[in-house]
Amino acid sequence: MAKNLSSITFTVLILVLLMASTEILKIEAMNIKARCLPQGCKNATFSEECGPEPFTGSNNDCCHCCVAKYGRKAVCKGVIEGPDKHCHCYKERV
Repeated sequence: MAKNLSSITFTVLILVLLMASTEILKIEAMNIKARCLPQGCKNATFSEECGPEPFTGSNNDCCHCCVAKYGRKAVCKGVIEGPDKHCHCYKERV
């Protein structure tokens, strides 16, 4: 019984180490991103562009790009617009 328990413990330990080393346990490995700035804008005005042209991600990716580059307080939304698919960052009009 003790030998079987020891074998099972060793096997579980190896599996956990394998999962940790391949980053299976990390949320980033599942490619999950929270929705960016769910409040949006009440009175938006164009601020800046962000990322490569054309922007190949989603509107949510664009928003995350804007927040990373300009800060959460300077951005109220980020959307992909135009035929060239640019990521446009918007701020609240004052």
